[in-house]
Amino acid sequence: MSRGGARRSGSEIVRVLSYNIRSMRDDRAALARVIQACAPDLVLIQEAPRFFRWRKAAERLAREAGLVYVTGGGTTAGPMILSTLRAHVERTEDVLLPRTPGLHQRGFATAVVRLGRARLGVLSCHLSLADRERYEQAGLLLERLAALEAPHVVAGGDLNDRPEGRSFRRVAGALTDGWAAKPWGGEFTSTPREPRQRIDAVFVTDGVEVLGCGVPQGLPGLREPDLLAASDHLPVLAALRVPAGG
Repeated sequence: MSRGGARRSGSEIVRVLSYNIRSMRDDRAALARVIQACAPDLVLIQEAPRFFRWRKAAERLAREAGLVYVTGGGTTAGPMILSTLRAHVERTEDVLLPRTPGLHQRGFATAVVRLGRARLGVLSCHLSLADRERYEQAGLLLERLAALEAPHVVAGGDLNDRPEGRSFRRVAGALTDGWAAKPWGGEFTSTPREPRQRIDAVFVTDGVEVLGCGVPQGLPGLREPDLLAASDHLPVLAALRVPAGG
């Protein structure tokens, strides 16, 4: 899979990792090693720590993975964005979604960043377990991406829905599903020991080329025991070619 950096055309290769980390309740050292081995420019986290001293936990994970905290976590009910120093953050916005009584609060972590000469909107999400609420949130996700007013956008997260589900299809109908465009590595993300479903995904807008997208396998330094120990989800890694400009 392509490493991040500029290309002669002025486009930028950007590596994006989407990862449900189950509030860091598993092996934290293994989690940091998995993220490091994937060498992402941007990390879209779901189920980040969001209660007592959540900021310290988020900053510790970023530091151990060689990244910096951008936005989200407790302020978004779980979604969070981390990045390398390569990303210049223009602005961030944490969004809490309308809540259905009796169900968990949900939110989006969003940012607009520059990587070299490319400008990119970024969104991390974790959609509802309830079908009706999840479908509404899929529509809100698309509205929020448009509101970022960025020339190109990447969104990633735990959709709690499979590709044939109506919420997944609602998002994929408006955006490019990375795995469907250029499958690489593994497909299924849940659960790590016997993955049988793809409920985590990375999506991009038109104009962004997907060079490869899937569950990382065979990367230098990435060990299977770490993938099994780090979380109850497998991560999704995407290499994207983002045009310059904007």
